[in-house]
Amino acid sequence: MAGDGEKKPKLEMVQADGAQEDCVTFVMHDEDHTLGNSLRYMIMKNPDVDFCGYTITHPSESKINFRIQTRGGVPAVEPLQKGLSDLHQVCQHVLNTFQAKVNEYKEREEKPME
Repeated sequence: MAGDGEKKPKLEMVQADGAQEDCVTFVMHDEDHTLGNSLRYMIMKNPDVDFCGYTITHPSESKINFRIQTRGGVPAVEPLQKGLSDLHQVCQHVLNTFQAKVNEYKEREEKPME
């Protein structure tokens, strides 16, 4: 547990003793279904991933347990990193598209009627 002055890490990697790098549980603090479900979707698109799922241990806790199991000896951290990167790109595209449409609307509304 983090003390009063310590900052809790956002991401922890949990592995059983003697477990391979291809089956890992990641604990993501201060997260919920919003990240969990979208990240799970992005990671499951990876052909090297056998299983990806998450659980929220209790509704009063703001953390998720995110499990990834890969095939072919691929370390589980690789699909996690790729999934986060892909999700970031998708979110950036949505944000850019939304902002462009808002700006387009504002420009249309500011023009005087003829």
